[in-house]
Amino acid sequence: MTESSMPPDHALARRAILKGAGLGVGAGLVSALSAQAQTSGAAVAQASDGAIWSAEYWAKKGDVALNLWRKRVGAPKPGEPPLPLLFLVHGSSNSARSSYDLTVPGKGEYSLMNVFARYGYDVWTMDHDGYGYSGSSGNNSDVASSVEDLKAAVPVVARETGQAKVHLYGTSSGAIRAAAFAQAAPERVDRLVLVAFTYKGTGAPEIGRREQQIEFYRNNNRRKRDAAMIRSIFTRDGHAASYDMAVPEAIAAVELKFGEQVPTGTYLDMAANLPLVDPKKVLAPVLMIRGIHDGNSTTEDLIDFFRQLPNGDRQFVILPHTAHSPGYSNNRHLLWYATRNFLAAPAAVAS
Repeated sequence: MTESSMPPDHALARRAILKGAGLGVGAGLVSALSAQAQTSGAAVAQASDGAIWSAEYWAKKGDVALNLWRKRVGAPKPGEPPLPLLFLVHGSSNSARSSYDLTVPGKGEYSLMNVFARYGYDVWTMDHDGYGYSGSSGNNSDVASSVEDLKAAVPVVARETGQAKVHLYGTSSGAIRAAAFAQAAPERVDRLVLVAFTYKGTGAPEIGRREQQIEFYRNNNRRKRDAAMIRSIFTRDGHAASYDMAVPEAIAAVELKFGEQVPTGTYLDMAANLPLVDPKKVLAPVLMIRGIHDGNSTTEDLIDFFRQLPNGDRQFVILPHTAHSPGYSNNRHLLWYATRNFLAAPAAVAS
């Protein structure tokens, strides 16, 4: 019996939830060290040891200035082959640079931007409306607003790189933002990585806690996000040992420069408005990654989403000994591995 003729659940179990050797990966995951095929016409990323170059850009959403941050190995040069693009979308409580370009003194690499720049990518991220270095419209920066942010930002990336499509990566509510954008603007998205995603939130403890605060979120466009709240992100799932607790202190040092409040919109969306994405309308190849102890979702909830994705080029990964925030975890190297291999996957042969 071939995979294509298996019952859907049986094929799913074989193809998408292989849990062994500490990492569950979908079939078709190949070594990025040997992957030389192009993905959707984009250049293949090649590892590089050169110096990382960075630059800041601005997009405008109406009157709101949105801050973009870019890193790659070496400054862009006229006429050079384009590097594959990776755009990172942040979540509810932290802005872009503490999410994806964090320095934790003496603790090793925590910058996803640095990691993927060295893998050969041109890596971008952005502070959403009301976060970090970006301006604020005064709204609650919900998922719908965030999609408009991305609609404003991606053309800036296209202008600077000459490429119309990006690989899109989001974590936590950033994964919801990324998936919602991929649904709204499929022509802009090459491959899509959803980390710590929430679909309907059924049975998820953290979503249940947020449901108890719906009225506050409805009546307030901003909520408290002080050092204690940042630390709680790393303890609320009951698996604080999966992180180095120097990480929340490093995040707080960055984030509290912007104050002790952040927008409520994604919390309200996750408490009252799920589901926010229709999987049947997400056309891109998709990699879904969850930590086994993630309190923002259940495996069953995410498999429900995964089964409905129309593109057969899809993978589901479960990370062991990991809670809600894989990018900050002791097992972040497994996140990097799974993501790198998915982005570097050779194109499928049509049947």
